[in-house]
Amino acid sequence: MKKLLLFAFTIFAFSFVSEAQNPTEKEQIQQKIQLYFDGWDEGDTTKIGKAMHTTCHLKFFRDNKFTDMTRADYLGRFKPKTKDKSLKSSILSLDITENIAAAKTEINNEKAIYIDYFNLIKTNEGWFIVDKISVRKDKK
Repeated sequence: MKKLLLFAFTIFAFSFVSEAQNPTEKEQIQQKIQLYFDGWDEGDTTKIGKAMHTTCHLKFFRDNKFTDMTRADYLGRFKPKTKDKSLKSSILSLDITENIAAAKTEINNEKAIYIDYFNLIKTNEGWFIVDKISVRKDKK
């Protein structure tokens, strides 16, 4: 009986540890978006690039002009920099259905607040931002 209980406990403990080591879909998406946030804050195009699918486009409307920017053009705008201690970034909402998701995020620094809506898809390589629409609200 002791051996049976020990065996059952071992199976239970192993499954609990395995589950703890495998992040949920929500956690995987949060990690991908955090990678984007970290790259944005550091000007690290490698990190941002790993978060965005190669087909990703950024779209925004500013100064009476609609802009549809490729991933390459977007990444070309970044330069390495030291982390901004005043910067705060967060996921405001997240909706997941099967292998697709939508996230509303905010990046807040001294100059502006950026609200981004990300569409994400899970591929065989994991979750990726496949589309981004954005608005910038300048601080005065």
